[in-house]
Amino acid sequence: MDTRPESTPNSRRSSSRFEVGERLRQTAFLDQTLPTRTRYQNSPYRMDPSEKAQLLAPMIRSTAERYFSKYKISWHRHANHALSSQQCCLNFLMPLAEQPGRLSQLIGRALDIAPPDMMPVEDGPDGRPWYVGFEWNGGGHDYLNESKNGKPLQRGANSTSVDAVVRFCTDQGPEFLLIEWKYTEKYSGSIRSAGNPKLEQSYGKLVFAPAGPIDASHSLALSDFFYEPFYQLLRQQMLAHRMQLAQHGGVRRVRVLHISPAGNRALHRVTSQALQKFGTDAFDVFRSLLVRPNDFVNRTIEDLFLPTLREAGVDDPWASYLTERYCFLSDDASLAW
Repeated sequence: MDTRPESTPNSRRSSSRFEVGERLRQTAFLDQTLPTRTRYQNSPYRMDPSEKAQLLAPMIRSTAERYFSKYKISWHRHANHALSSQQCCLNFLMPLAEQPGRLSQLIGRALDIAPPDMMPVEDGPDGRPWYVGFEWNGGGHDYLNESKNGKPLQRGANSTSVDAVVRFCTDQGPEFLLIEWKYTEKYSGSIRSAGNPKLEQSYGKLVFAPAGPIDASHSLALSDFFYEPFYQLLRQQMLAHRMQLAQHGGVRRVRVLHISPAGNRALHRVTSQALQKFGTDAFDVFRSLLVRPNDFVNRTIEDLFLPTLREAGVDDPWASYLTERYCFLSDDASLAW
């Protein structure tokens, strides 16, 4: 029986506080900037799907549509939702796709290293090199046995993917960094069990070292990870591990960076009973299970972006939009122009 504080009714209400607050804040933002918007199913924070681009920062609305079309990327099911983590990720990172200097500062801060030399990931919709790719699932390689009937994997749908990817070089050599972005997500309970035998068949041999990233000495089973966020964390770490074994793109190392708001404490709940003995924070627990714990990094949006936003200043359209749209940034007293 789970007797941790998170299981009480009062704490469950508390764990939803961040999400509820963001719904109110996003509604207020949309009321101010898009008062005549078409509301989807009468929700004040959901747009008609045909108007989802209105939830993107103005400087990337056309660019994002053309980029997704160029690479046949699938939009997330709730991309018309003001709390969409996909939209949030794009708003923070896509404006930097052609700004390797700012990206270098962010990656250095995330990994606690000197700002690295950024390397292009792929071309953007206008043919210029982009230093960030989005909805990455292995660059055309089926690393996790997810292809159906040999068909190419589609980015953003029906295969393991991350929200973004960057490539850079340090004095130790080139690296990939897979980036997963969260906003108001929270999880409880196990994933749907009907597909578990197929999951065992696809992933069973890719989980534990040396073929996979998880330390086998913990005596865990794949089914112990059939709880979000652990299931997603595991698949993304397996993707990084397999890319590294294959030396994808000539890199020597592939790591995973998980980014989320500091206020979303519910996201950190340890949902798998088998993993609760390892700690009380989901991301600390997952990191501790890896053969190479430093291959997984967890950072807050505030820690990574506030220094860059302050440096950009109030006159920068990107910084101005983010601080107006995502008011949780101003909950940190260090935000000052």
